[in-house]
Amino acid sequence: MAAEISSDNLITILRDTVVSLVRRDGVDLSARQLGVFLTCYLDDGAHTVRGLAHQLNVSKPAITRALDRLADLDLARRKVDPADRRSVLVQRTSKGNAFLRDIRAVLGEVSKPAPAPAAERPASRRRSAA
Repeated sequence: MAAEISSDNLITILRDTVVSLVRRDGVDLSARQLGVFLTCYLDDGAHTVRGLAHQLNVSKPAITRALDRLADLDLARRKVDPADRRSVLVQRTSKGNAFLRDIRAVLGEVSKPAPAPAAERPASRRRSAA
């Protein structure tokens, strides 16, 4: 059974992840852009501007602006829905998949438990030659 993570630990992991992403070279997304990106990449199924606005409880223009930035960075692309030409589908990209792998790697690093201080480590048993 996995140990439950406290809200303080989760906040620390979030902070450390965001700081790591900001410090590295490359893509720097706002919280809204990151929310849209993660929703598109972690939730299966087709995503539309209308659907994302409803799911994230933000306006369609806010989703459109976030998608504009994601498209500029080649993290997502838009495609007209062939079933309903009034609707636009959001598609994943290979660069977006690579960015998600980077986020997962950063999360893996920052969520590793810190090594115990030397004073708290159990002393190793030494056998003396008799």
